Amino acid sequence: MKRMLAALLLISPVLASPARSAGPGPLDAPGFTYVRTVGSVSEYRLDSNGLTVLLMPDRSAPVVAFMVTYRVGSRNEVTGTTGATHLLEHLMFKGSPEFNREKGTNVDQFMETVGGTYNATTWLDRTNYYAVMGRDHLEGYVAIEADRMRNLWLRDEDRKPEMTVVRNEFEIGENDPRETLDKEIWAAAFQAHPYSHSTIGWRSDIENVPIEKLREFYDTFYWPDNSTVTIIGDFDPVKALAIVRKHYGGYTRAPKAIPQVYTVEPEQTGPRRVTVRRAGELGVVGVAYKTPDARHADQAALQVLAMILGSGKTSRFYRALTDQNLTLGVDADVGTFHDPSLFQVYASLAPGADHAQVEKILVEEIDRIRRDGVTDAEVAMAQSKYAAATAYGRDGAFAIASILNEAIAAGDWTLYYRMEEAVRRVTAADVKRVADTYLDLDKSTTGWFVPLPAKPAGGEAGAATER
Repeated sequence: MKRMLAALLLISPVLASPARSAGPGPLDAPGFTYVRTVGSVSEYRLDSNGLTVLLMPDRSAPVVAFMVTYRVGSRNEVTGTTGATHLLEHLMFKGSPEFNREKGTNVDQFMETVGGTYNATTWLDRTNYYAVMGRDHLEGYVAIEADRMRNLWLRDEDRKPEMTVVRNEFEIGENDPRETLDKEIWAAAFQAHPYSHSTIGWRSDIENVPIEKLREFYDTFYWPDNSTVTIIGDFDPVKALAIVRKHYGGYTRAPKAIPQVYTVEPEQTGPRRVTVRRAGELGVVGVAYKTPDARHADQAALQVLAMILGSGKTSRFYRALTDQNLTLGVDADVGTFHDPSLFQVYASLAPGADHAQVEKILVEEIDRIRRDGVTDAEVAMAQSKYAAATAYGRDGAFAIASILNEAIAAGDWTLYYRMEEAVRRVTAADVKRVADTYLDLDKSTTGWFVPLPAKPAGGEAGAATER
């Protein structure tokens, strides 16, 4: 499910491999202030406008990944503009007076010429744009990326066709049982905080948001002091900083203070439930509990708890449900976001399985850990799985950039290293404590996806949502 991707990325933080040396700092780089080096990553600040730059040289392949992360996502939206950040991300590829299709200089044309790959993503706390290319083409891409930070065309003739593309993405999600249920659970779990709406937005907002609102988002959040540039791969650090200064240094800081989200979700004092009834084949049961932000000291123990409950054939949910032919699989994931989010459990029901029975077993397994705790052997196995996921996540500059991106969005890029270190220190007592603290029924939201049989051709399939 899309909302879980950031959590999965931080569950596999990439550590520097032996082939990577310590980060390049401090350097003699005019116009920059050296901030710190952690592991293989060094942080600099562009003096003229506050742009943060992270550098991780890696000579193992002649490629470089460049990424800019803007600290704006769906948490910065309100009713009427849900999905606006994502739609703006699409429009960022429509060109500017300097780089556009008519001149043959648009980003897609450049990347096709140099044989690189590029894309962008939007999430709850951030939007990012990135490319991976041969080391000789870094400046060509940086020039385009920096230009669209402040010089983008934002035209209604571009918004209209792109809106239909986004609406199609929305409809694809609506046809996915787990994604549909996930949206309803988050909407019920959060009543005040903007995590209540999904990044894709509500359909009517997607269709009707005016170009002026998108321009307002752009002019509010797309500034150097609200962004972080990350460069990973085969590059010369001093030259790379000079390139960044050349193309980003002419911009000022944001003319007004970047608006901060100050809404705090009120304490939940009782369990909540949602039911989604739509055409489908198999049911889903989801249970979500309130948990702290990604920077909180309890995150590592929550990650271990999630693995003990839902990772692989040795997990408790597998033995209690999947091995008993009641589910096709059960996932447990911890939200690793900027603000407090959710610990989520999703069970895909086997044919003929009963929602109530599966929910009862899920809750019983959680309550068993709250009451009796876990074993040292279970903790050690979860830590080993975590270490394996870390090693698997080391595959190339883009993989590293992706994980750093989520740590940046969470509010501290050093989570890239610190999370793995914290997981190694987790004990069985820690796991029991966080289970008892956070997996509280009074702070839970439970959802069922109940499949309805499709109606014969010519009729419309039933669809309803209950709260």
